[in-house]
Amino acid sequence: MSRFLYIECSPRKQRSHAIAVAEHFLAQVASEQSGHFVDRLDIWAKALPEYDQTLIDAKYALLHGQAQSAAQKTAWTQVVQMTDRVKAADRYVLSVPMWNFGIPYKLKHYLDLIMQPGLTFGYDPARGYFGLLEGKKALLVLASGGSYEPGTPAEQIDFQSRYLRFALNFMGIQDIQELRVAPTLAQGASAAEAAKAQAMARAAELAEAF
Repeated sequence: MSRFLYIECSPRKQRSHAIAVAEHFLAQVASEQSGHFVDRLDIWAKALPEYDQTLIDAKYALLHGQAQSAAQKTAWTQVVQMTDRVKAADRYVLSVPMWNFGIPYKLKHYLDLIMQPGLTFGYDPARGYFGLLEGKKALLVLASGGSYEPGTPAEQIDFQSRYLRFALNFMGIQDIQELRVAPTLAQGASAAEAAKAQAMARAAELAEAF
C-alpha cells in the first residue's frame, strides 16, 4: 500500500491552480491504485512551531551530546513528531505557488523545521551529508504567474523548482517529477485555463505509474 503525504501550500484554496491540479492527480491515483492512503497537510491551517532560541538550543544540545532542558525537550518533540509524519510516507505531493520567484514563506518555515540532522539527513566526515528519506518519490505541482520552463532565459530566476528539488534531494528523495501550471497570469485567463488543462492531462498520465 502506498502512503501519500499531500502538502498543500497555497492559501488561495479554490482559486489555486496548483491545488486544483494536485487534487486531480490524487483523484486519478485513487482510481488507479487500490489500498493507498493520503495524509493531507495544509500548512496554512497547521500551527507550525517557531524556530526560536529554545528549538535551536535543543538542536545543538543533541549535536553536542548534551542533555536538553525540559523546554528544549518539549520543543524538539514537536519536530520529531513532524518528521515522523514525513517519514511515514513513501510518496509526496506538493502543490506550490511561486512567490517572488521562490516558495511561500510558510513552506520554507515547514522545511526548516523538518530538515534536521539525525531525523531527515545525516553527516559523516568521510561521506559528507546524506539523506535519510531514500527510496521515496515526490511530485511537485508548481504554479507560477509567468513561465520559467527549463531551457528558457527565465529559468535562471526560478528559485521555486530549484530550491524544492535541492531540499528534497538533500533529505534523500531523488525520484522527483514536476507538473508545471504556467503562465497563470502573464498571458491572461484563457492561457491560464489552457495551462491548467494541460497540467491535468499530464497528471492523469503520471498517476498510472506514480
